Amino acid sequence: IMINYSNNICQRRKLKKNLLIMFTSFSFFSHQLFAQPIDEKATIETKSLYTFLQQSLQKGILFGHQDDLAYGFNWQYKKGESDIKSVVGSYPAVYGFEISGIELDAENDIDGVPFVKNLKFIQQAYERGGIITISWHLHNPLTGKSAWEAAPGTVASILPGGNNNSLYNGWLDKVARYFNTLKGKGGEYIPIIFRPFHELNGNWFWWGRAHCSPDEMKQLYQYTVHYLMDVANVHHLLYAYNTDKFHGLEEYAERYPGNTFVDIVGFDIYQQNNKDDEFIKNCRTMLTDLDAFALENQKIPALTEFGYNTIPNEHWWTNTFLPAVKDARIAYVLAWRNAGVKHDGSKEYYVPFKGENSAPDFLQMAKSGLFLCQNQLNYSKVYQLFSHK
Repeated sequence: IMINYSNNICQRRKLKKNLLIMFTSFSFFSHQLFAQPIDEKATIETKSLYTFLQQSLQKGILFGHQDDLAYGFNWQYKKGESDIKSVVGSYPAVYGFEISGIELDAENDIDGVPFVKNLKFIQQAYERGGIITISWHLHNPLTGKSAWEAAPGTVASILPGGNNNSLYNGWLDKVARYFNTLKGKGGEYIPIIFRPFHELNGNWFWWGRAHCSPDEMKQLYQYTVHYLMDVANVHHLLYAYNTDKFHGLEEYAERYPGNTFVDIVGFDIYQQNNKDDEFIKNCRTMLTDLDAFALENQKIPALTEFGYNTIPNEHWWTNTFLPAVKDARIAYVLAWRNAGVKHDGSKEYYVPFKGENSAPDFLQMAKSGLFLCQNQLNYSKVYQLFSHK
């Protein structure tokens, strides 16, 4: 199935990367200006967030944490609680959430958090001027099993002409309805950084590299953006394209759906061994490539996920992570979740909590001035850069 969205559905957006619409007086890398978000009907708040993220490239790196308000290492659903806050005295600037399960009408997301609670957490973060990013580990539409259950032909089956296209459309309708419940006190839609099909160059998800062709992946990404934007009329999303670790720009761009479908570019990286130097080298190399790709395509670069589970090195933050990112031009970083102690006795956490061994080192890194947390943001700085007309 070959679908050329760039020549038909998105014709009205062609050449947008060269249509440089000025929202503020600052320049991009001193000589260029970004265009507006890919969605021409983006809400004022969404346009403001887009511009703020551009500005942050010159001001510091926004620090984020997945599920920060829902639970931490040894707590769950405690009002005002946050593992990040327990260490540095401030909430993170970026808050990650998950919507896996929404497609099956589940009450809870894949991590067990009720969607009604996530709605409240998102509203709280937004009212403080926090930035929201949402991932979707959607179930396999061909088998009905989890995102990690790959099956040949899954991607093709949900594209137009496939047997499961109508099923997928229904899932997108449910996603759209949920996104449209995310509103501020004034009834305005809360801007969301949505990153569908993350880590698409890996093989662990059904949309991964080994399970579909580059063309199929591009078509699926394009179709998803088109449906949410032009069919479901959701206009408060910024779309993030992110790979897992990659080896060079050719691999990074292999499944890139095109500039008319992406606002933010990034990648995910985790340290899974004790080789700190290797992590620093790999991260720096990929961040350099990401910067080049973002500059060429006029997109906002970010480190969309990172972490080192249980942080075995108590000086990892200042000796490893800080050197890995300190020279990078990225809008934000998102540390993965603090799931705590699991049923099998294993532990999962990616940021320190009060009393954890790396907490003093994390605080020292936070004081470096490179990273921005919630206490350096507010609603007007992020979402009110422009006036309603």
